[in-house]
Amino acid sequence: MRVALIQMTSSDDPAENLGTMQDMLRRAKAEGAQIALTPEVCNCVSMNRAHQTAVLRHEGDDPVLAGLRATAAELDLWVLAGSLALKADPPETRFVNRSVLIGPDGGIAARYDKMHMFDVQVSVTETYRESSGYAPGDRAVLAQTPLATFGLTICYDVRFAYLYRALAQAGAQVLTVPAAFSPGTGPAHWQPLLQARAIETGCYVLAPAQTGTHTAQSGRPRKTYGHSMVIAPWGEVILDAGIDPGVYCVDLDLSAVADARAKVPALTHDRAFTGPFETGPDT
Repeated sequence: MRVALIQMTSSDDPAENLGTMQDMLRRAKAEGAQIALTPEVCNCVSMNRAHQTAVLRHEGDDPVLAGLRATAAELDLWVLAGSLALKADPPETRFVNRSVLIGPDGGIAARYDKMHMFDVQVSVTETYRESSGYAPGDRAVLAQTPLATFGLTICYDVRFAYLYRALAQAGAQVLTVPAAFSPGTGPAHWQPLLQARAIETGCYVLAPAQTGTHTAQSGRPRKTYGHSMVIAPWGEVILDAGIDPGVYCVDLDLSAVADARAKVPALTHDRAFTGPFETGPDT
């Protein structure tokens, strides 16, 4: 299976970002990709809630999603819109951070709403409260396709190993982790977390990322870490895209999934346990 990871520097202008992605999708197809994956919030990177309210749409009338679906059908290409920032259905007033898998006919094959919200203070100057603007999902999603069985996740989810174990035990061969990763945590955590998820599950991990400084019409511009990655089921880094935007193609051999799991069948070694218990000098 030939995959293309699209690394980009999305602005806060959805129409501009759609044009960029459509050009990159055509490049991916020209390079033989069967599926192309975009990063998190590929339609709009913005730190300004008022601007997001003005430019974001509900899924049914989102022009970026409509454009990606049309391009997928035009190219006969599977496309994972790594995530789109979208307005939620009432009564929810926050947005949703939604990964959408689009088939080569332009149809929607799967949707996943990011479950774990990035509410952190990385440093004195870098604070995020994703839950103030986005409603968390509550449903893990597996997508069976002719190419492979995909487990869908997004960015901060990568820190929660139980989600990936559940996806792998349900049949996932490939785990997707589209991201807009913080440059404050990226150098220390991004690659080790991706490798850990691959090794624990015996899955390929595909992680297309946002990179660089994102142009903003309003509000302060955001910076992201880049380094889109593909990790093999044994933990090897097959691709590290660095910091330049572009289309990065890799060939995957799905037999490596079965091979890794045969060597270390950890997915079948779960044990029930009690506790943890507090212990003292007399216990």
